[in-house]
Amino acid sequence: MLLNDEMICMDLDAKSKEDAIRQLAMIAADAGKLVSIEEYIESVLARERTYTTGVGNGIAIPHGKSKAVRETFIVFGKSGKGVEWEALDGKPVHLIFLLGVPEAADNEHLRILSQISRKLMNENFVEHLKKSKSKEEVLQAFKDFNGS
Repeated sequence: MLLNDEMICMDLDAKSKEDAIRQLAMIAADAGKLVSIEEYIESVLARERTYTTGVGNGIAIPHGKSKAVRETFIVFGKSGKGVEWEALDGKPVHLIFLLGVPEAADNEHLRILSQISRKLMNENFVEHLKKSKSKEEVLQAFKDFNGS
């Protein structure tokens, strides 16, 4: 599994979409997943400019495919107050899945997006994440809904 406890932020305190992306990217950088944090952030923001990754139901899946990514990662962030994301439903985002994929990885980001999207179609999985209060509960949700 790409997600582990060092790649989870339970108390994201972001003022904007860009701020949230930057804070979560810092977690990936601290874990050694990025060659250049600025280059990676720019790739994610460029993607956001073409189409919002705020998919609705309080969820966003920002992602970047970039040569600045050393190895594929997912960083999960949870915001209690929510972040304005220009989401499809117009509501703030509380659950953020930041994906990073090396530029040379063929369609890997599509495979990961598909896996996350399948999980997010399961209301029980989403509710479990929304109610989670610890990194352990988030990881447990991913284990419990692995077949989803």
